[in-house]
Amino acid sequence: MRLILISGLSGSGKSVALKFLEDLGFFCVDNLPLALLDELIEMHQQTGVQKLAISVDTRAGHRFTCFAQQVQSLRQKGIHLDLLFLESTEAVLIKRFSETRRRHPLASANLTLEEAIVLEKELLMPIQEQAHRIDTSFLSTPQLRAFIKQWLGMPPQIVHLVFESFGYKYGLPIDADFVFDVRCLPNPHYDSELTTLTGLDQPICDFFQDKKIVWQMIDQIEIFLKLWLPYFQAENRHYLTVAIGCTGGQHRSVFVSQRLLERFANIHAQVRHRQLNR
Repeated sequence: MRLILISGLSGSGKSVALKFLEDLGFFCVDNLPLALLDELIEMHQQTGVQKLAISVDTRAGHRFTCFAQQVQSLRQKGIHLDLLFLESTEAVLIKRFSETRRRHPLASANLTLEEAIVLEKELLMPIQEQAHRIDTSFLSTPQLRAFIKQWLGMPPQIVHLVFESFGYKYGLPIDADFVFDVRCLPNPHYDSELTTLTGLDQPICDFFQDKKIVWQMIDQIEIFLKLWLPYFQAENRHYLTVAIGCTGGQHRSVFVSQRLLERFANIHAQVRHRQLNR
């Protein structure tokens, strides 16, 4: 089993980190009392869970005086355990709490926000001293995710491409990241023998086969996507929907979407035809 223990100062990004690990396939537990750690690990080992991420912090008044011994004991049992500690400067934490209007978990009638931050640092010192530390003061959410992925030694996320054909007269797809308009291409709708067919049918494919402008459009979309896909991958995007639209979503957009699917056959890609599936 691979176990990630996440801790850190309140407001430093623990929730973001835990959610990201969940997206990477980890079973995640937030704010677990350390007394239950061994029991939880044993339970998940029995059920076959291989990747577990647990957030431990001060929200439930945990004390960490025996934390080092507990970590050592888990490693002696053969568990691949990593510690991640997130922190930020006091000024940034104060700004974040002020902007979100959230209450610090240690703040009380007797402690100001600044005093609560200082106290939390002291309480978490046993974890901080053993963990890999990331200062999130000036990191965006995508940057934090990239740092975590690099620390885990995981390969870059492959973007899952979705090509979606649609008809403009039925409205734009709401989930589209890119929209390409192919209404400028020759339209087989005006051929009485082809009008009832779709871009999946061989006569429609034959109609487009010798149309140079059609293949120029496909080539240009392919070049554009291959240029920008690595940048989306660097931002840890999981899905990218490319919408191809013609008037009715029956001929041109379907044909072009199918050809693009073939061009990207070496990566995770799929096609869906909105109007044909209606």
